[in-house]
Amino acid sequence: MAQADFEDLVETFELLEDWEDRYRHVIDLGKALPDMPEVLRVPATKVDGCASQVWLHITIDNGVLTFIGESDAIIVRGLIAVLMTLYSGLQVSEIGRIDVLAELGRLGLNEHLSSQRSNGLRAMVTRVVETAAAA
Repeated sequence: MAQADFEDLVETFELLEDWEDRYRHVIDLGKALPDMPEVLRVPATKVDGCASQVWLHITIDNGVLTFIGESDAIIVRGLIAVLMTLYSGLQVSEIGRIDVLAELGRLGLNEHLSSQRSNGLRAMVTRVVETAAAA
């Protein structure tokens, strides 16, 4: 389940000594993220508001949200992986109840991302939440 996976991620981050180690872990998550098929990188899946190129392909099947994503920036790929861990596999009715700032704060992401990365992260979260709300 997505929430259990996110709790595992939180535990991993707690074991990492400093922000540089956490940052490297986010990068590793991005490197491990499967590539999004080129055919899904279209204007409808492109996320505006990100400094780098970002695409999210969100699907809802029987009320369960899943998504895949892609970015041309490796750290952003890692942030996509973090969001996938937080949201994928949840019922759409659960998505809006997640306090994403608090959850990401548990990873220490709030205070260590540049303003451009934070804006892009917010744009990705908005896309996920709005898609779930519209379902």
